[in-house]
Parts: sequence; structure tokens; C-alpha cells
Amino acid sequence: MKSVESVQPSQGRSVDSDTVLATFDLVVRYGAVVALDGVSIHVRKGEMVALIGPNGAGKSTLLNTLSGINRPASGRIVRKGKLAHVPEGRQVFPDLTVEDNLCLGAYRGGSRNPAPMYELFPQLEKLRYRRAGGLSGGEQQMVAICRALMANPDVIAVDELSQGLAPLVVSDIARHLVELNKQHGTAVLLVEQNAQLALNITSRAYVIENGHIGLEGRSSDLLRNPAVRAAYLGGVR
Repeated sequence: MKSVESVQPSQGRSVDSDTVLATFDLVVRYGAVVALDGVSIHVRKGEMVALIGPNGAGKSTLLNTLSGINRPASGRIVRKGKLAHVPEGRQVFPDLTVEDNLCLGAYRGGSRNPAPMYELFPQLEKLRYRRAGGLSGGEQQMVAICRALMANPDVIAVDELSQGLAPLVVSDIARHLVELNKQHGTAVLLVEQNAQLALNITSRAYVIENGHIGLEGRSSDLLRNPAVRAAYLGGVR
């Protein structure tokens, strides 16, 4: 099958002039298993978009494919800006200091000055010389987000923001992510099992199940959707 293309929007199917990231009919296989089957999404400048779904639905596979970790079988990826990826499980370098972890985020471009990151997450400045492996899960998540932001991306893709973290910690980090979006215009693609969190802080969302996009629309509409409520929100009103 034809390999994926990372192309400018003038080639192939057209995209909105405000779109900074898009996929068209993306297919990813692991051997004989189809992990993504014709997935099409888009993220516009300054937009916060959620991708929700159960374990094994293909959420992390999509992010890993956008980041070049996975090689698609077919389809198309359009990038009109720099993408930075916050991986599932944080994946900080445990033996390096917080500041060294941050500076590694700028190795392919961006300033190596971490001061703006300490403004975004003031808690990290007092931890700057601590080894990242000794931090709490929430602190490591802050490091992972800031490490990605050091590349000065147009889009930051965050994989499972809430994983393994206490609700109060998640709320605090989510608030900082919203502030980043509002103040700097950085687009956010939030991949998250916690549908309530994801739909509350984003403007649009996709629901992925078994490698397919089953639903898409405004986050506020999906919050009211009976199928979404039954499957992901415990049927809450």
C-alpha cells in the first residue's frame, strides 16, 4: 500500500488555511492487526481538540504516527507547523535534572532558556536541579509538557494527561494547559481517557473506537450526547 505523505496543503486534498495538523484516511497496522482504519482528523491554529476513547482504541497509535514513531500503511498527514509530543507515561529522563530535561526539548530548535517554562509552571523552578526520577507523577508531567514546549511548537499533542495522577493535580495541570493555549495560541491535541476532563477544556472532540472515528463535533455537544454519556461519563446528567 502507499506510504503516508507529509505534504503541504496544496498537494492532494485541500485543507482549511487555519489548519496546522490533519490526517486523511490514515491506516496503521501492527502485522495483520489494523490499529487505525481510515482516520481523518484536523486541528486548527489556536484550537484545543480532544481525542477520547477506551483502552486499545488507537489513541496513542495515532499520536505515535503523527510523531513519526509508527509508519503508516497508507493515508496522508498534513503539517503546517511544528508538532511536539508529550508521550504517555511522561518518559522523563530520570537521572537528569529537571532543567536538563527541559533543555533537551530544544535540541531541534527553540531557545534553551527554560525561564518561560518556569513562568508557566512556577513549581518547577524550585525543582530545577532535582533529578526528574525523584519527582512526583504530577511534577514529572509538568516536566514532560514543558520539555515539549521548549521546541516552541505550533501544536502540542498530550497523551493521557491524567494517567496515574490525583484529580487535584490533574485539574491544576489542565488549568495551565488552558492558560498556555489562551495566552500563547498554542494549539492542543489532547488524547485522554478521562472524557469529562477532555470535553470540559476543549472546543472540539473526536471519539475513536476500534481504530475508527465514530463521532466528532463540538465538545459541548458530545458532553450531552447520550451515547457518549453512557459509554464515557457513566450516564451522568
